[in-house]
Amino acid sequence: MITKDTIKEIAFKNGVNLFGVASIERFENAPEGFHPKDIYSKTKTVIAFAIKLPTESLYADNPIPFTHVNTLAMQKMDLITYNISSELDNLGLKNVLIPTDDPYLFWNNDKQEGRAILSLRHAGYLAGLGNLGRNNLLINKDYGSMIQIGALLTATEFKSDPLADYEVCPQNCRICLNICPNKALTGNTVIQKNCRPISNYKTEKGYIIKKCFECRKNCPSVLGLKQ
Repeated sequence: MITKDTIKEIAFKNGVNLFGVASIERFENAPEGFHPKDIYSKTKTVIAFAIKLPTESLYADNPIPFTHVNTLAMQKMDLITYNISSELDNLGLKNVLIPTDDPYLFWNNDKQEGRAILSLRHAGYLAGLGNLGRNNLLINKDYGSMIQIGALLTATEFKSDPLADYEVCPQNCRICLNICPNKALTGNTVIQKNCRPISNYKTEKGYIIKKCFECRKNCPSVLGLKQ
């Protein structure tokens, strides 16, 4: 019989730094069309995990290093997710893997708004990996927001891990909201039409770079919670 500890051991063997699971009941407030069961109707448990990112690229004077770290982290997490999924499948635990970013189906051209098939930030929160900050990023107490999240869906039922019991935003802190050059943050969500032109900036040659990540870089909790 495959236990949660077995899955956790496989996940950490494959290089994750954080691991948690959330029962399907925790997703009752997921938007219509973006619920785990909209992806895989048999889902009973969402398995979430994350890797820690190198941090100093945040403070480079050129946006290319952070862009490259971000790109490599997504590729690495997709490969980790695939490897975990394959190992569990070989052990008899059927599962469906979720991409760490794109592709996704939903796109609103007027709002320049895209949605992944499953919000990994919320899956990570519901699996106990951290809490959501006002900058709309999942923040872990040890690694801050410098993490990349992956997830699997399974029809096997496992007990949920506890939700994170710590606050990630200092009381009355508005640094991320005030520093955003395009006023894209509301404290609860991101206005993608304002954010996208600078967070996914297209150069004259056609490269997409992370030109702005001020809301992450200037967050007091970006590298974890100060003790």
